[in-house]
Amino acid sequence: MAVEDWRSLFNAHTLTGWRATGRVEGWAVEHGCIACTAKGGGYLYTLERFEDFELSLEFRFEPGVSSGVFFRWSDLTDPVHTGLEMQVLDTHGREPPGRHDCGALYDLVTPAVQAVRAAGEWNRALIRCEGPLVRMDLNDIRVVDVDIALWVTPHQNPDGTPNRFAYAWAGMPRRGHIGLQDHGGRVWYRNIRLREL
Repeated sequence: MAVEDWRSLFNAHTLTGWRATGRVEGWAVEHGCIACTAKGGGYLYTLERFEDFELSLEFRFEPGVSSGVFFRWSDLTDPVHTGLEMQVLDTHGREPPGRHDCGALYDLVTPAVQAVRAAGEWNRALIRCEGPLVRMDLNDIRVVDVDIALWVTPHQNPDGTPNRFAYAWAGMPRRGHIGLQDHGGRVWYRNIRLREL
């Protein structure tokens, strides 16, 4: 893929192009990073919406912190049920990984391996959405590779296990916002770039 195909979603100086669902002081720019200040920022989201794309970014967090990268988020009033989420969580060293661990497609797919680095270290994530196919890499390791069209029943995964989602993902809109989650702890994001497919 050509370098010119990618564009930055964050200019490293301001939050131009982004809005918060909560308190504006909950999100800030620190040393070229988007910083969750843990002051009730809610979700930070792109004004633009995207359908088929690759999203590349880096993140790090303080010990014990939870956050998430949301994508194809279609209803700004309901991020949890209308946005897919790559879980961002301090689960370094936890085995075996589960559906709520870092790199999971939250509550839907367990990451193939526990690929997250220790708290304080930078992690690289790559999320690819093309039609119903969702692929996620964490630190250059493929952790999720799934066909979201298999989720045909609300509150249920294809293997029959329950999930929290009120809608069947097979029928959800595929165009939506990119979002970052404030879950009450300090986390930083940088080098947020996107390539539309």
